[in-house]
Amino acid sequence: MYIAIAGNIGSGKTTLTEILTRHYNAKAYYEESNNPYIGDFYNDMQRWAFHLQIYFLGSRIQQTLDMLASGDDVIVQDRTIYEDAHIFADNLHQMGLMSTRDLETYMGIFRLGSGFIPRPDLLIYLRASVPTLTAQIRKRGRDYEMNIDEDYLCRLNAKYEHWVNDIYDGEVLLVDKDTEDFVENPAVLEKICRRIDRLRNEQKR
Repeated sequence: MYIAIAGNIGSGKTTLTEILTRHYNAKAYYEESNNPYIGDFYNDMQRWAFHLQIYFLGSRIQQTLDMLASGDDVIVQDRTIYEDAHIFADNLHQMGLMSTRDLETYMGIFRLGSGFIPRPDLLIYLRASVPTLTAQIRKRGRDYEMNIDEDYLCRLNAKYEHWVNDIYDGEVLLVDKDTEDFVENPAVLEKICRRIDRLRNEQKR
């Protein structure tokens, strides 16, 4: 079973990936955090936007191919290739930080790579308001994230809502992180696991 965790920066994707991996004795595939362009990007977004996104895209394609070849029963992925394209690259273009030429090049590579990737059996979307995101970003204290603009996070949230509601056509479980804390409230985690268990049982029939 292929479970993907989607959500904005600071929404808790990695934490939920870790929890579900332990619960199901599953294989986790985390978002690439050592992108060599990420520090430069947050200091000069326009110059480094294309480089950042191409690196993320390439690593995501490779990760997903490795994931498919693993043969593991349950796979949990921290962020998807679809978000790279429909959320982050599209937002950078709309902000004027990625040229139309660069976006077209990027999307051509995305369409090629995504053709080899199956849709997740379940997409868990972690929705969170900007105050919740900024609080979590400060709490984890990554230096390169300290200067993230709140307007940038707001724009990403709008992109996520559009993608989940109007573009993505797979199975989605919405978790509202403003009110549903799966770390502090066991009932929220139980809700998530019930949905996963139901889908797993359906696959076994």
